[in-house]
Amino acid sequence: MKDKFYQYIQELQDSITSKLEAVDGKAKFQEDLWERPEGGGGRTRVIENGHVFEKGGVNISAVHGELPETMRKHFGVKDANFFACGLSLVLHPKSPMVPTVHANWRYFEMYDPEGNIVDSWFGGGQDLTPYYLFDEDAIHFHRICKTACDNHHPEFYPTYKNRCDEYFYNSHRNEGRGIGGLFFDYCKATDNMNMKNWYDFVTEVGDSFLEAYVPIVEKRKNLPYTDAQRTWQEIRRGRYVEFNLVHDKGTLFGLKTNGRIESILMSLPPHVQWVYNHHPEPGSEEEKLIKVLENPKEWIVS
Repeated sequence: MKDKFYQYIQELQDSITSKLEAVDGKAKFQEDLWERPEGGGGRTRVIENGHVFEKGGVNISAVHGELPETMRKHFGVKDANFFACGLSLVLHPKSPMVPTVHANWRYFEMYDPEGNIVDSWFGGGQDLTPYYLFDEDAIHFHRICKTACDNHHPEFYPTYKNRCDEYFYNSHRNEGRGIGGLFFDYCKATDNMNMKNWYDFVTEVGDSFLEAYVPIVEKRKNLPYTDAQRTWQEIRRGRYVEFNLVHDKGTLFGLKTNGRIESILMSLPPHVQWVYNHHPEPGSEEEKLIKVLENPKEWIVS
């Protein structure tokens, strides 16, 4: 399974980066191959200063070795080795009219001292972080997510949509990071879903990413915007940074397993503002966004 999924994310990285380069029309992804001293490595691809994407990364990694002490405590095990691979992407567009997007699809195995697999699971998801809220964009993104889920179980979309709203939440701000999507973790074999079933589900979600995001980019990338709207985008990016550094499990896992810092922190946007006690004007488009972030919506009404 680990070889099969690692092959999948390598191919997915290629298809996503080539499509995004075509959408941008100017910038190309720069590739950086790296090795982890304790075992494994990855292939980082970063795009910067394009027509559409100010900064972004589409990274894959496959790391293995002895589970660090902090992670042994987290999983409640003594001696264990692990293997983890995944694709993680974040795209920060230049225009505040185009939403930031994040996605991640991953696989994890844990072994006993004899090398036998004692646990394995999939995780991942994709979520949207707009600066100006276009309802039709949110509906489109969620509809693609729901379609991918419905092909595997009718409860997957409502369950993983709610988990996304709960996970990508800045509790210290009492607001969501964005308008959600899907978030799933610890997807293990059960009577109803074996690991091949989970693989099929996770890869279908991964394959849906470009369909979920690119039409939104194409629709919004040429809209005009003001300096004030750009400032709002940078203020909201600050909330994105806060979430990644305070709450995000993937960031914390990378830091605790001696991951590659440049790859871990590539999710941070290049230009950010923190304005003291900032509140949008009542009745403004900016306030419209905040109200939805404070009270997540059901975008797909069946």
